[in-house]
Parts: sequence; structure tokens; C-alpha cells
Amino acid sequence: MMKLPAVPTDLELTVTRALDEDIGSGDVTARLVPADKLARGYVIAREPAVICGRPWVDSVFARLSPAIELHWLIDEGSRVEADQRVFELRGPARALLTGERTALNFLQSLSGTATATRRYVDLIAGTGCAIVDTRKTLPGLRNAQKYAVVCGGGVNHRIGLYDGILIKENHIAAAGGIRPAIANARALEAGVWLMTEAENLDEARAALEADVDLLLVDDFALPELREAVQLTRTHRAAGGKTLIEYSGSANLENIRSLAETGVDRISVGAITKHVRAIDLSMRLSA
Repeated sequence: MMKLPAVPTDLELTVTRALDEDIGSGDVTARLVPADKLARGYVIAREPAVICGRPWVDSVFARLSPAIELHWLIDEGSRVEADQRVFELRGPARALLTGERTALNFLQSLSGTATATRRYVDLIAGTGCAIVDTRKTLPGLRNAQKYAVVCGGGVNHRIGLYDGILIKENHIAAAGGIRPAIANARALEAGVWLMTEAENLDEARAALEADVDLLLVDDFALPELREAVQLTRTHRAAGGKTLIEYSGSANLENIRSLAETGVDRISVGAITKHVRAIDLSMRLSA
């Protein structure tokens, strides 16, 4: 079984906000059911997926009633087939009904991210390349989606603006060029990774000369990408440390060709930005 990432520290805050926006002043529909009524049920997958989101589901139901019991049938980060049960649950019927949508929202969305990531990871198997996420995440769910990417076999880029310097096109323009931008970044002594984008081979060479931690080649065509990879390998053979990452127009159709150029990483914004929730359904009975 794969090693799971650490649960994000903002999980409880995220769950609190999700429950507050759904329940508000109270679940009036659940009051149709007697307060002492007990129920049992299960959640089933309607399509193949990689399941992710168990800590959020556990937290949702634990908040609503300590009497709710969950029995997970699929491990976090594992595949599920269509019509396969994901988990079973039992407890006070009102609490189960109140938590249903919030729990499934987390599980469907995070499983969607994990499933999309695994699809890309499978396509580049054997190349030695990693699939990396971006900051193109759903507002308020960044840490949860970053967790889901790792559950899907991907790798996290920087989490936010605070844990890595990434010099992009507009930074380069504002600083007067890539070299002064890198020099300004080094002067900060921020103690984080120094990364820079390059839009052409001249900028790539400048970044390698500065021995940045990560060179992101932005939307290079395959011939230029291969040349940038060779430049990076030569740089590392001479004692440099720079890794090379492709960013830009990676998709399911071209991801294998990009990985086979020898890049270390490929960033794919779609795995967190274009999220399609997995089709899951909860069924309850007395």
C-alpha cells in the first residue's frame, strides 16, 4: 500500500466551514425523522476511481454524532471499480442525513483530483518523470487538493507564495530581466527553493548559469525541450543541482511524449483546476 501524505492541518477548519454553510441554523428536513431513529447504509461508487477524502468524511460524521460508526472497505488512495462499496455506516438517522452531502462533496471532489492525477501518472510510468501540481486550486481547498494529488501518485509543487520563490514572466519583466530577478531573489536569503520560468533557451541558459533549484521551461516545443534537457544534464554533470520541469500545455494526449524527453517533472494544472467529481451515492435503510 502506498504511503499516505500527512493530513492537512486545516482539515478541521475546512470541515467546520463546509458544515456551517450547509446546515446554517439547522437541518429542517432531517426533523422529519424521529430523533431516536437509527439507520445504516453504505456509499457506492458509480464509476472507477481512486478514492481520496477519508479524513474529511470521518471528521464530518464525528462532528455530527459520536454514535456514528464508519467501516471503510477501500483504503485511501486505492482504486475502486464501478458498483463497488466504499464504506458502510450506521448511527442516528438524522445525523447521517445531515452529513451526507458535505461528506460526499469532500469525497467526490478529492477522489476526482486523485483519479485525474493517477491517470497522468500511469501514462508516464517508467520514464522517471513526476507529475506535479500547481497553485490552480479551488479556493479554500488547496491543502485538501494537494493531499489528493499525492494520494493519486503525484508530487506537490510549492503550496503557496510563502514556501518557494518562483520567478515568472511578469517578475522578469518588472525586474528588468531574468538575471537581475534571480540576483534579487538570492539577496532575499529566504531559505526556500529558488525556481524560475524560462520562455526560451537563452533564459534557460541564464537560469542554469545561476544554478537555480528548479528550471521551468514554459511551453517549449519538443525540439527545444530536448535541448533544454540536454543543457540541464550537462549542467548537473558539471556539479550543478538544477532540476528541469515542463509547464504549459501538458495534457493526456502529449504527456508521454513530454516525459520521454527526459524532464524531471511535468506540472499539470488540470488535475486540480478542471475537477470532475467522482459519481458516488449514499443509500440508507432502517
